[in-house]
Amino acid sequence: MREGRHDGRVDWGWRTPASDPAALAEEEARRRKRAPWGVVALVLLTGLALIRNGSGEFDTGPPQPASAAAADSGAGAGAFADSPAPLAFSVVDRVRIPAIQVDAPVVPVGLDSDGWVAAPPPDNPNLAGWFTGAVSPGEKGTAVIVGHVDNQQGPAVFYGLGALKKGNRIEVARQDGKIAVFEIYGVEVFAKKDFPGDRVYASKGTPELRVITCGGGFSKQNGYDGNVVVFARLTEVR
Repeated sequence: MREGRHDGRVDWGWRTPASDPAALAEEEARRRKRAPWGVVALVLLTGLALIRNGSGEFDTGPPQPASAAAADSGAGAGAFADSPAPLAFSVVDRVRIPAIQVDAPVVPVGLDSDGWVAAPPPDNPNLAGWFTGAVSPGEKGTAVIVGHVDNQQGPAVFYGLGALKKGNRIEVARQDGKIAVFEIYGVEVFAKKDFPGDRVYASKGTPELRVITCGGGFSKQNGYDGNVVVFARLTEVR
């Protein structure tokens, strides 16, 4: 999704002087190795930023994570050794987050023709996307679900994401009939220009989930300058 900026691209400091062929080759190899998560971090909801011009409560913008909601250092596999056994692959049907009244269908999203991560259609405010370049929710590894914070009409599916707290739950209904239930252990906002891709997306060896939307500061020229990221781990399968 590239709305909200001139081209939706963020400089991650991966440029290499073209006059040094060896350095260029090394850089290309590094880019290929990091491409999946680098692409997600770059494009993952750069922000529509289309509607912050009305009146009323929405003018204040979406809620932002409280400092107390930040993930504890070391949280993840080591802290959650009691996680259920990983599930097999399954396409995702719906995502539910009771604490913020989210109950939305989920569509698969991959890469578009330019090699960027696609996003759910912005005209549907109640639609999320599961990034098929990662595992499915409940599999071993880190699954990723994305969604818009707003559109031209108003708040969208993940407008309230920044209000979530540790201990809140996320339910992901899968096409195999199973519901993967995740417990939130962190909610943070990261500047796009310093997005910690390795920290956000790296596998902890157990089933984890990241739910991501736009957040942080806002300008009419560039949209939102950050991403709200919810960290959660599998605690139950129904």
